[in-house]
Amino acid sequence: MKLYSKYIGMLLKAQMEYRTSFLLLSVGQFFVPFFIFAGMYFLFQQFGQISGWTFYETALCFAVIHMAFSISECFARGFDSFSTLVVSGDFDRILLRPRTTVLQVLGSRFEFSRIGRLIQSLAVLGWAVWKLPVEWTWFKSGVLVLMVASGISIFTGIFILAATLCFWTIQGLEIANIFTDGGRELAQYPINIYQKWAARFFTFIIPFGCSNYLPLLYILDRTDGGHPALYALAPLAGFLFLLPCLLVWRFGVRYYRSTGS
Repeated sequence: MKLYSKYIGMLLKAQMEYRTSFLLLSVGQFFVPFFIFAGMYFLFQQFGQISGWTFYETALCFAVIHMAFSISECFARGFDSFSTLVVSGDFDRILLRPRTTVLQVLGSRFEFSRIGRLIQSLAVLGWAVWKLPVEWTWFKSGVLVLMVASGISIFTGIFILAATLCFWTIQGLEIANIFTDGGRELAQYPINIYQKWAARFFTFIIPFGCSNYLPLLYILDRTDGGHPALYALAPLAGFLFLLPCLLVWRFGVRYYRSTGS
């Protein structure tokens, strides 16, 4: 963690050398999800609710998934841009260093401008929590934090899987965006509003439903006879999802062949 902190410190200093650029990027990152949220607001203004979900319940879902995505995109950006390390041959240098490749790739790039997206998500979260008629206990607050942490693990796992493909394809594949950007757009609404096959895929294969939808039912007291503890602990599936992603990464590193650049 000491080495990881040094990575963060160095890259933060480098990005703050161009403060105006950093500020403009952060403002831009604030307004990108803001307009998406505005579209959601006008949708509910027109229809009132969607499949029994009110605006503020969906806003809580929106805030959690966008907060998780912004944090993951900030700290796992090294995996998202990993193809540049492979193409340039810089990954060879990483392999020669006496530290794990996961730590070094994580520390190769940070996107601190994502703080704009994070601030917007926090504002929506605060508004939703204030408006929802929920009796917030310490346990429910902990489940809310667990939902965000689980979402971070899932997005990071997808970034790792996409990066692992670069060992064989060299260049990154745009298909990975289906599960990062697409997963974010899908999971910002309660997952039961979609077709059953999509809801099952994003619950049992890529567990966005476990990190966002199921614990949301617990927080809103809508478990409908199910055991509340199972709904509350569903976000743990996000951490379990990260484990096979790391194993796939190790497999890719073992069979990596230098590009010869």
